[in-house]
Amino acid sequence: MMWSSSSRRKFLPARINGLTAWLVAALLATVVSPMVAAQGPVDPALRERLRAAMTDSSSFPDRFDAQVWLTDMAIRLGNQVADPAERVYILRRAHWEATRVELPPEMILAVIDIESAFDSYAVSVAGAQGLMQVMPFWLDEIGLPDDRLVNIDTNLRMGCTILKYYYDMEKGDWIRALGRYNGSLGSRKYPEKVLERLRSRWFRQ
Repeated sequence: MMWSSSSRRKFLPARINGLTAWLVAALLATVVSPMVAAQGPVDPALRERLRAAMTDSSSFPDRFDAQVWLTDMAIRLGNQVADPAERVYILRRAHWEATRVELPPEMILAVIDIESAFDSYAVSVAGAQGLMQVMPFWLDEIGLPDDRLVNIDTNLRMGCTILKYYYDMEKGDWIRALGRYNGSLGSRKYPEKVLERLRSRWFRQ
């Protein structure tokens, strides 16, 4: 199964802080299985959680340990994302959104790696889009039909919120939570693929 993607467009703010500039100075897509998120009837509780997440304007301050984490993960990601500035931006936002929903940032990277190989323009044959392969019907469900899932911020916020919802639903059982996220609950193939990628590449030092 091949991914279709369009030319990358500029999306980064004109100003980036000193840490980002240093990481950029210091420092495509792979064929993967697509995610089919939230198969079947729409879960109204998940819809409300997504709606709340997308309208949340709170500020989440970066911490020193996040800076150390960024440096480490940027080295591991290497040139899988061709543009160094985009590479660092994805890592920053993934850490930010994972922390917001109290999930391990490394798990989010493992999911992205399997879902899209860090191609923010990845589109599956089922229509799932972006880094975390979110299904576009969710934008209509939460009243944001004009938002774009190939936008890194939008995709990570929605993907992390969905995964957290399933993690809570399954009371911390990653096999079942990842199965729900992928639309393959009951099969261990996808969850074990993500967990193996977590162990082999995105483990925390």
